[in-house]
Amino acid sequence: MARKSPSANPADSQLTGAQSSALRALADGETTVAGVVGRLASEGHPRDEAVKALLALARDGNVTVQESRPYASLATYAWSPISIWFWAAVGAVAVSLALITVTSGVTLYLRYVFGSVLVLFLPGFSLIEALYPKRELDELTRFALSIGLSLALVPLTGLALNYTPFGIRLVPVAISLAALTLALLSVAIKRRFDYYRLSNGIP
Repeated sequence: MARKSPSANPADSQLTGAQSSALRALADGETTVAGVVGRLASEGHPRDEAVKALLALARDGNVTVQESRPYASLATYAWSPISIWFWAAVGAVAVSLALITVTSGVTLYLRYVFGSVLVLFLPGFSLIEALYPKRELDELTRFALSIGLSLALVPLTGLALNYTPFGIRLVPVAISLAALTLALLSVAIKRRFDYYRLSNGIP
């Protein structure tokens, strides 16, 4: 569902043609994203341009875009398309653990790829998602911080394992990193849902 903000002005000189058309469509009574995109498409704007225009208007506060049926519980939110990032990260962790014992063949290269992702990216990514649920950081900054924080978390995990009976070996390190990543991802999706609930006025 989309609606025009009271302060939005379709005559604003800084708006693109697609953005002005989107505001006019909302002013004429269109209330759904599909309806606005369809109207812009009928006026000659490509659909991807229409979607980008709506996203830009929402980012600047000119329109409000929200689900017609907001996800009211953490479970429904977690299983929604909004949380695809969560399941992609969980899947990468699972594949990394499944490939630990591979020592030869073509799948050995997959082990290298997913092992690198588990060590160099996922721990920091999950921590960034937990720390910044509003997504205040741009994608490049999030990517860089994910790598930097992973490089900080992995040695700390190894240091902690050094004082346990397991020691610093492949399987204990992989399981520890997977457990840390999954724990941080759980915190992250809970915080993202809390922010989503507040922004949509869900009690």
